[in-house]
Amino acid sequence: MAYIYSRAFETTWTVKRLGDQSDFSVEFWGVRGSIACPGDQYQRYGGNTSCLEVRCGEEVLILDAGTGLRGLGDSLAKDGQVKGDLFLTHTHFDHINGLPFFAPLFNPQNRLKIWAGHLLPELTLHEALGKFMAAPLFPVPLQIFAANVSFHDFTAGEAIEPHPDIKIRTAPLNHPNKATGYRLEYGGRAICYITDTEHTKGRPDESILNLIDRADMMIYDSTYTEEEFPRYVSWGHSTWQEGVRLCDLAGVKQLVVFHHDPGHDDDFMDRVAEQAERERPGTVVAREGMVLRP
Repeated sequence: MAYIYSRAFETTWTVKRLGDQSDFSVEFWGVRGSIACPGDQYQRYGGNTSCLEVRCGEEVLILDAGTGLRGLGDSLAKDGQVKGDLFLTHTHFDHINGLPFFAPLFNPQNRLKIWAGHLLPELTLHEALGKFMAAPLFPVPLQIFAANVSFHDFTAGEAIEPHPDIKIRTAPLNHPNKATGYRLEYGGRAICYITDTEHTKGRPDESILNLIDRADMMIYDSTYTEEEFPRYVSWGHSTWQEGVRLCDLAGVKQLVVFHHDPGHDDDFMDRVAEQAERERPGTVVAREGMVLRP
């Protein structure tokens, strides 16, 4: 029971918002991990932190609220009234610091439900975000938002049905302070969003395997390469190579490499894209502005 408190390869791009009720797509507004990265060396893949827009027909689902959320908010505001659901993997700063700059939150005609599955019983989502938007860390409180905002806590592992035709399964991830993985099911297809999780070498995460079983797409935490990983054990992140192994074991159709390390510039990510394509053809490295359909 939920607790409620009131671009890889350009050829994979596609046109968004066709108005088809059966349309199921994901657009990447932020693909970076840990900290936003401005600069010419991040132009091709993007420097904003985690934020995805998932369209299920006319419904808008948002995954994470990193700095990419600001651009998404400006885009949504152009369409008029905004109603949507925002699902957080966790509340580390790089996944929530776009929230105060999300334009739809300042329009009283809009409605946003914000969900998280990693905080109970110690905290509620409202309390956690209230601590984030408070002195001396931030100049204005949550109460500045004019939109109709509700905060929904659940426990990772529960299923959610935010709308009649959309089913969401969840699972706990291996990350400091906990995090939640999501499986979004709509129109007979499934997109899995698995970021900020650390694998154990030689022992695939059964919880993740169950969540992603035969999914059409898995967007996966690929912060490190296999060569880098031993230096960052216990930091809570994984590799694109582990993503390949998980997809092969679970029969996932497409892997999307995501949550790029701030030290990995465009040239580095080009090499990752080439290696991942050789290892598992069809693998895509996420870029800001990319739109994919499962």
